[in-house]
Amino acid sequence: MQQAFSGRGKRIDYRNYRFTLPEFILNLLIGLILAWAIGKFFYDSMAVSAALIVFIPFFLRYRRKAYGQRRRNELGLQFKDAVSSISANQKAGYSIENAFREAWRDMTLLYGSRGIIVRELDHIRRGLDNNLVLEQMLLDLGERSGVDDIRQFGEVFAIAKRSGGNLTETIETTAGMIEQKADVEQEIAVMISSRKMESNVMSLVPFFMILYMDISSAGFFDDLYHNVAGIAIMTVCLFIYVSAYLISQRLVDIRI
Repeated sequence: MQQAFSGRGKRIDYRNYRFTLPEFILNLLIGLILAWAIGKFFYDSMAVSAALIVFIPFFLRYRRKAYGQRRRNELGLQFKDAVSSISANQKAGYSIENAFREAWRDMTLLYGSRGIIVRELDHIRRGLDNNLVLEQMLLDLGERSGVDDIRQFGEVFAIAKRSGGNLTETIETTAGMIEQKADVEQEIAVMISSRKMESNVMSLVPFFMILYMDISSAGFFDDLYHNVAGIAIMTVCLFIYVSAYLISQRLVDIRI
């Protein structure tokens, strides 16, 4: 997974994911294999496989969105632990600025120096050392994160700080709400993990079925290849297959 920072001071917009070189090569190979498989099993034509290469940029965009969502989920879970640490540090008597500094140390022990939230807290810690405004840095993180919980925390924190509200109570309440929501999301993820696996396996079944029939009963699908009626039928089957895959992915993508 691509890290939150590509350099010591460079911040990342989590809403826009960029592949690392190994990720790009891997997903490009997957796209090429998929183009070959569709051309081979649905049309028995390398020309179709070659033509499908034009759709690989769309496939890569789809994969980037999936990687980006996974990274945002990871950031949200780590942020939950960070807010809990900040709340505990405040109740222990630290000022709000020092509570963030201590949270950075806590998260470093929990996630290591390359953890996403560790890099963000390190940015906040260095910003505080350079007299940057804490609430502005939190608002910036909320905007870049693409995670509603982080954005809302930054907004609530900024309002409480400017209005002179009880920051300890505000952070504690917000931390509790974020933790409850994250726990529910994790429970849902555990409950549907098997369904996601089934969905991924089922998406490969048509290819294995065609391969099995082609090996065990050579020529079984010949009437569906290289003629107008057969191409039309296989195109409809391909459309149904792609639609079913996208619907299944949407059904198991449950968020609260």
